[in-house]
Amino acid sequence: MLEKVTNDVRELPEIGLATDTRDILSHATKQSERYSDYFLVDVDAHVTETQFWPEILALVDNEVIRHMGESVGGRPLSRSLALLNNQPGMTFQSVYGRIPHDLARLEATSGDCHPCVELVRRSMDAMGLDYQVLFPTPMLTLGMHPQDDIEVALAGAFNRWMIERILPQDSRIKGLVYLPFNTPEACEKLVEQYAARPEIIGYTICSTRNKPVHHNSYMRLYAMIEESGKPLAFHSGFNWSDPSFSQLNRFISMHALSFAHYNLIHLTNWVINGLPERFPTLKLVWVEAGLAWIPFLMQRLDHEFQMRVCEAPMLKRLPSEYMREMYFTSQPLERTNLDLLEATMKAFNAETQLLFASDWPHWDFDPPSSITTLPFLSDQAKRNILGLNAARVFNLDVKHTRPNPKEVEASRSALASA
Repeated sequence: MLEKVTNDVRELPEIGLATDTRDILSHATKQSERYSDYFLVDVDAHVTETQFWPEILALVDNEVIRHMGESVGGRPLSRSLALLNNQPGMTFQSVYGRIPHDLARLEATSGDCHPCVELVRRSMDAMGLDYQVLFPTPMLTLGMHPQDDIEVALAGAFNRWMIERILPQDSRIKGLVYLPFNTPEACEKLVEQYAARPEIIGYTICSTRNKPVHHNSYMRLYAMIEESGKPLAFHSGFNWSDPSFSQLNRFISMHALSFAHYNLIHLTNWVINGLPERFPTLKLVWVEAGLAWIPFLMQRLDHEFQMRVCEAPMLKRLPSEYMREMYFTSQPLERTNLDLLEATMKAFNAETQLLFASDWPHWDFDPPSSITTLPFLSDQAKRNILGLNAARVFNLDVKHTRPNPKEVEASRSALASA
C-alpha cells in the first residue's frame, strides 16, 4: 500500500472472494489518520454492475431488448453476461487468482441498504473519503458492441439504476451519466433528461470505441454539456480484440498500452480539430490512463503543429497549452521513477489539473497515500489533488462527510471480535 504501517494492525487471513472491504483496506484506514483534515474526493471508483445485472436489465425501456436480456440472464452460466460484449482480458485481472476480491460479490452485507451502497460506504470510510464517483466496469467496453441499440438500452438502464436506486441512499456517492456515444441523438436525450439533477455531477464517454470525437454529429451534444456547466469525462479502458493489440501475447503488454491508447486518440482529435476553441468553457476530464502519456502527447503535437499549422487552422495556441487546461486523473500512478513523475506532473501543472482517483476495487487500485507520500509535492498541492481540484471541477461542497478513521478502526475491530 506504498506506506508501511506496523502499529496496532490486526493479523488478517488470506484475502479471498468473501473478504470484507474494510479488512482489505485496513492499512489505508491507518494511513488516513495522517491526512484526516484533508478534503478527499475519489473521482474514479467502480461498481461491477453485472453483480446486480438482473436489477439493471429490469430497467431497460425497450421491451424486446429487455426480454432478450432477461431470457438469457435466466440461464445459470449467462446471468451476468446477458447482452454484453465481453472482451478478452477481463478474466486476467485477478492475476491468476492471486488478487481475487473483485471476481464475485460474496462479501456479506447487513441488508440495511442496497448492497452496492453498503460496499461503497465501506471503501469510502476505510480510505477516508468525503465523496466517491462511481463508474461501471464491464460496460467500459460497450462502445465496441456490434449493436448500437444495445448500448443505448443498457446505458439508459444503468443510468436509471444509479440515479433511482444507488445515489439517493447516500449523498457521498456521486455519479456521471453514461453516454452511449455511438448514438449521438440518444446522448442528447440523456443530457436533456439529467442536466438539472444535482446528484449527477457530469457525463462520461467510455473511450474504448472507434468513433471520432470531432465528427459534426456530436457538436450539438458538446454544446448542451457545456451549457449544463458539468464536465465531460473520457474513461479509458482496454480492448484486446483491437487488431493492433492482438499482436500482444501477454495481458501486461495490452494493459500497459491500451488505456493510454484510446485517450491519446480522442484527445488528439479533440485538440487538432479545434474543439477547445469551439467549446472553451467545457471542462474535460481524462480518466484512468495514468500520467506518463501526457507530456509525450504534448511534445508530439507541439512538434507536428509547428511544422504543419495549416492542418489545424482553428488553433490559436500550441496544443500543449490547451491540454494544460484539461483535467487528468491520477490512477494508475506511475511511481517507478519519482524524478520522471515530478517532471510529468510539472508538464501539465498537476497542482491545479490533477484529480485523485483510486480505481477501487480493481487489482491495481491506488489509495490516497499514493499522493500524500510524494516527496516533491507541497502540502497545498496534495490538498488540491486529493480533493480541492475535484470540488472545483464537479461543483462539490468542500465539507468533511467521512467518519473519523479511529472510529472506523474501532468499529471494525469490535465487529471482528464479536
